[in-house]
Amino acid sequence: MRAESPSPTACDPPSVGRTSVSRRIAWSAIAGSEGQSDFSQPETRPPARAGQASTEAPGQQRTQVPGDPAMWTRWWLWPLVAVCTADFFRDEAERIMRDSPVIDGHNDLPWQLLSMFNNRLQDTRANLTTLANTHTNIPKLRAGFVGGQFWSVYTPCDTQNQDAVRRTLEQIDVVHRMCQMYPETFLYVTSSAGIRQAFQEGKVASLIGVEGGHSIDSSLGVLRALYQLGMRYLTLTHNCNTPWADNWLVDTGDSKPQSQGLSPFGQRVVKELNRLGVLIDLAHVSVATMKATLQLSRAPVIFSHSSAYSVCASRRNVPDDVLRLVKQTDSLVMVNFYNNYISCTNKANLSQVADHLDHIKEVAGARAVGFGGDFDGVPRVPEGLEDVSKYPDLIAELLRRNWTEAEVKGALANNLLRVFEAVEQASNPTQAPEEEPIPRDELGGSCRTHYGYPSGASSLHRQWGFLLASLAALVLCQCLL
Repeated sequence: MRAESPSPTACDPPSVGRTSVSRRIAWSAIAGSEGQSDFSQPETRPPARAGQASTEAPGQQRTQVPGDPAMWTRWWLWPLVAVCTADFFRDEAERIMRDSPVIDGHNDLPWQLLSMFNNRLQDTRANLTTLANTHTNIPKLRAGFVGGQFWSVYTPCDTQNQDAVRRTLEQIDVVHRMCQMYPETFLYVTSSAGIRQAFQEGKVASLIGVEGGHSIDSSLGVLRALYQLGMRYLTLTHNCNTPWADNWLVDTGDSKPQSQGLSPFGQRVVKELNRLGVLIDLAHVSVATMKATLQLSRAPVIFSHSSAYSVCASRRNVPDDVLRLVKQTDSLVMVNFYNNYISCTNKANLSQVADHLDHIKEVAGARAVGFGGDFDGVPRVPEGLEDVSKYPDLIAELLRRNWTEAEVKGALANNLLRVFEAVEQASNPTQAPEEEPIPRDELGGSCRTHYGYPSGASSLHRQWGFLLASLAALVLCQCLL
């Protein structure tokens, strides 16, 4: 990942610096073959030689006819120019990514390891160097210049109020074992400084993001324990409400609102995440939850894998009024590549992903843009972004759209590093932790104990005592009569 920059190719215009990115490079390449400095100027016929009468009025444009050598030259040069221009932007993308590899906000490879191998990494089929039928393996990560990855620790909503915590712990374990099994590729880190260290060592900085607030089982103690095990972002909901936060399906009418954004306990969760220095992830949450969290949090937040609602009107995406809050809070939207959130259909392409990036940059600013591909977590990805190796092609497209090198480096890594550092700076481990538990009547599930809460047995005894006292009074009244 730290190879030397490639030498200029035959397609590189000799007079243009390697850091210049402009479509006019191609035009000047053709113009040079015809002695013009600007291809946009009208083509005029050379003046007549001495003794030869001119057949054109002054300023008259030359008319090309079939067989004109200049016309044929242009025709065969156009395809060459297109190829050379594409090569130039791809080369530029790789040059930039050697210094600023991409930090991707969301990858579900751990879920694939569970689904395909029940987390048995020593199964020969689970070898990450040769792993097939996934968007992610080690050669693809290298080809895509992936230098940082938040690995998604995900457990489905049907584990809520059942075995969500156990499942979450097992997925954290598989991320740790993956990093231990391939130390030449992955470096497990828990801080922005750790990411920079991984960059220097040419490894993939590997961080843990817990996808779904149901993984903490409405417990601040579990939240703190997950932090100690390496959790550095928590997605407040998945595709289901928690007892303390509403998910995005509330906005489609498929779920009923419970918390109107965040409940009082949900607010305590946000404050505890701030205190610990954990990134708050608003992918999957309702608009009300987005706004409530952006207003409450003392640090910037992220959307680890969401796109722009104005480009594709899926409620999983971020609307413009929220994007403006993202800008005000210096937060970050890491664009999801799932076709249905890119084009709102089953098919999409790389250019449409770039449209989302353009829109977020326009509304929230270049500092608000990042990448959260959701590879290995979705069934359909865009043409041109078939797996994690294709990141350079997306960067090349942004360069074609006149993104500056600084803007591209921001989207690749610097924006996430800035937000992560701000979250770390806002943390305060010496501050007293949040301790007030969620009210018992807000907990779901019938298969849980309630130690610490008013005892159910004591309540039952009190009810029987009341009934016995009532019966005794009734018997006494009968005797008196």
